[in-house]
Amino acid sequence: MAGAKESTSIADFEKSLDELEKLVRDLEQGELPLEQSLAAFERGIKLTRECQSALKSAEQRVEQLVQNSDGTLETRPFSADDSN
Repeated sequence: MAGAKESTSIADFEKSLDELEKLVRDLEQGELPLEQSLAAFERGIKLTRECQSALKSAEQRVEQLVQNSDGTLETRPFSADDSN
């Protein structure tokens, strides 16, 4: 079931990003009435937060391939603090 949840999350991210891009295009055109522009802006803020959350979650799942001193390879959770 975990795999289904991950793919749903990816699909949700892509859908949110597509919607956000459309909102930005609509706002950039400057043809929306003020009320619709405000609603689109608020929706865009919500979508931005959802996308940031999804990216943070994905970042936490990323692993790095590390070569040990004996030449063998292993995967470890990625840490921004790693200097390798």
